[in-house]
Amino acid sequence: MTSPYHLPAGRAAHGPYAVAVTPESAGWGHAHLRVLELPPGGSHGFDTGDSEWIVLPLSGGCTVSVADDFGHDAFRLTGRDSVFDGVSDFAYVPRDARTTLSAPGGGRFALTGARCTRRLPARHGPASGVPVELRGGGACSRQVNNFAAAGVFACDKLIAVEVLTPGGNWSSFPPHKHDEHRPGEESVLEEVYYFEFAAHEDTPGLGYQRVTPSGRGRGTDVLAEVRGGDVVLIPDGWHGPSMAVPGHHMYYLNVMAGPDPERAWLIRDHPDHAWVRDTWPAQPVDPRLPLYTAPAR
Repeated sequence: MTSPYHLPAGRAAHGPYAVAVTPESAGWGHAHLRVLELPPGGSHGFDTGDSEWIVLPLSGGCTVSVADDFGHDAFRLTGRDSVFDGVSDFAYVPRDARTTLSAPGGGRFALTGARCTRRLPARHGPASGVPVELRGGGACSRQVNNFAAAGVFACDKLIAVEVLTPGGNWSSFPPHKHDEHRPGEESVLEEVYYFEFAAHEDTPGLGYQRVTPSGRGRGTDVLAEVRGGDVVLIPDGWHGPSMAVPGHHMYYLNVMAGPDPERAWLIRDHPDHAWVRDTWPAQPVDPRLPLYTAPAR
């Protein structure tokens, strides 16, 4: 099954970005994702415009400089070797600012963004402050790095987390949705999934992603084989499972934003599969988890 919501590696490239998802390209109102690859000694500048951003190293480290009418800030991000090697520090960049990334050693960097109205101060997010959560049980075990989850790190609209699923496991399960405003029960959030996989020797990894229509919005329907650098757009619908094939750990970066006045991740499980959640307390968490923990403060 092919879908306009599955963007294989390279299809979402634009200009200097290996991935460039904008509200305009996605046909929605808020969420952005860019992936920037810099050579050793490389740099890149961009204007934040009407959006807030988080610079998150995927591999390598960088310096993030921010200049606006309120002054100038600079943050050195230590980063990491890869998304499978450790939690990364990150930098929050406010709207209406000029931002420059400089990477003496080169690297790959995710720029997660959301259109917003409030201007919050530029800040450094230390790796030691990232809550690492083990979610699920048995074959549904996965690790969530809640670096910019609602209630963890202050943003106006942006929510972003990393999910690591050991080879052979299912995540984003039970299928769930957030495409309806139901106060206290469900948020309206656009969502981007960006995938990377751990190779086995010289064999690249892969996985599968499913999205089914919820009866709202565009009727989003995706059944995709996903590989490193792929993107799946989720404007609406039940999303999950995300399946990692045996032998290859799967990573995805979730970027979410929406129009609701409250910045909250409130989801509704698919009624046919919600019972799965009740089985987790009786099952041990996959012993391969956590793949790593946040460094000590």
